[in-house]
Amino acid sequence: MSFLPQLIFLIILSAASFFLIKRVKFLRRNIFLGKAETRNDHPEKRWQTMALVAFGQQKMFKRFLPAFLHLMVYVGFVVINLEVLEFVLDGILGTHRLFAPILGSIYTVAMNVFEFLAFAVLLACVIFLIRRNVVKVPRFTMPEMKGWPAMDANIILVIEIVLMIAILKMNAADQILAARGVDHYIPVGTLFFSGLLSPLLENFSSEFLIFVERAAWWFHIVGILAFAIYVTYSKHLHIFLAFPNTWYSNLKPKGEMANMPAVTNEVNMMLGIPTDAPADPPAEIGRFGAKDINDLSWINVMNAYSCTECGRCTSECPANLTGKKLSPRKIMMDVRDRAEEVGKSLDAGGKGLEDGKSLLGDYITKEELNACTSCNACVEACPVNIDPLSIILEMRRYVAMEESGTPAQWNAMFQNMETSFAPWKFSPQDRFNWAEKVKEEEIPD
Repeated sequence: MSFLPQLIFLIILSAASFFLIKRVKFLRRNIFLGKAETRNDHPEKRWQTMALVAFGQQKMFKRFLPAFLHLMVYVGFVVINLEVLEFVLDGILGTHRLFAPILGSIYTVAMNVFEFLAFAVLLACVIFLIRRNVVKVPRFTMPEMKGWPAMDANIILVIEIVLMIAILKMNAADQILAARGVDHYIPVGTLFFSGLLSPLLENFSSEFLIFVERAAWWFHIVGILAFAIYVTYSKHLHIFLAFPNTWYSNLKPKGEMANMPAVTNEVNMMLGIPTDAPADPPAEIGRFGAKDINDLSWINVMNAYSCTECGRCTSECPANLTGKKLSPRKIMMDVRDRAEEVGKSLDAGGKGLEDGKSLLGDYITKEELNACTSCNACVEACPVNIDPLSIILEMRRYVAMEESGTPAQWNAMFQNMETSFAPWKFSPQDRFNWAEKVKEEEIPD
């Protein structure tokens, strides 16, 4: 037997592994451009959250139809990869259907399950293409989805359809060759879905069917390896990052805003309240809020790379629904794009974060930030627990505390809160005068 196919397979596998590892290192470096943050509290709750939200897709089922279709793709992706394991071992060892003699009739059952899932994935992807390109679901046609984001989604769906067709075509040709007793091909019993394609191939010669089967095998395995690399450049990176992203979710109540520890400690010391501040605090705080990605936490940047671009956050955002420019999805896409830009600059020996650009201004405008109502609708809607609000608040904090760039009405409110402990400009002693007036105006029984 020729070892050339095995050699070619090993070269392709090694090359794919090299590029994948290189890309993973690039992504890791970009994510850790963000500031350090520790979230290891309540590990049992974090494991539970990851199991329910990432693995169980709990939040997806708020919209049943896309959730059910996505579940078919997700389960198919996970289970069919078990068959890919056989592909890889066959490629390395030069065997064909390595597990068939070992598993016997169980192998036939497993193959039928794989084919059912392949058909389900194919059907779901066709429906997703129709929803995006024919029905034009509104959240897929918003301004930030023009160009590459829309093309990326379509490319992934088409790739998945073609890969599933390759599996079914390969199995159909394989079983015809096995029935003819062609050397190297093993009968594995009746396969329903690929069996539907068999009548289309039965009249071809064995030589042609061997070409079809081998071409489909190579296309599928090379396609899977290429897909693994492509995913790291795509919104579908959430396939992998959804798990750490949900594990590091913010477990605090959704309405609780995180204060700056340095400022909180300073205020507590002024009020005589004991603090956990270090004995020798830094001479000055580096920066209030966030202007660029290095001012955000690494979890914020990981959130951006985990974004599925599904648009559920934006479709639930009251500011966006009333015509404001704010789109939480765009916020996450902008953070990711800025991280990519800085990472590529660093790899090219460029200026990186010192390139004269910043997340605020060049990517995200003050108008977008000021439109946010801090309602947490985007956080609640996200199927993988991404938190756009924390990024918006950090950037708004920078605008307010570093640039004094908030609207004049806001500054007046801030001043009133500082001097009168309320948004309205009147003395705290007069706060309950309205209640006295109500009592005076009460009509006796």
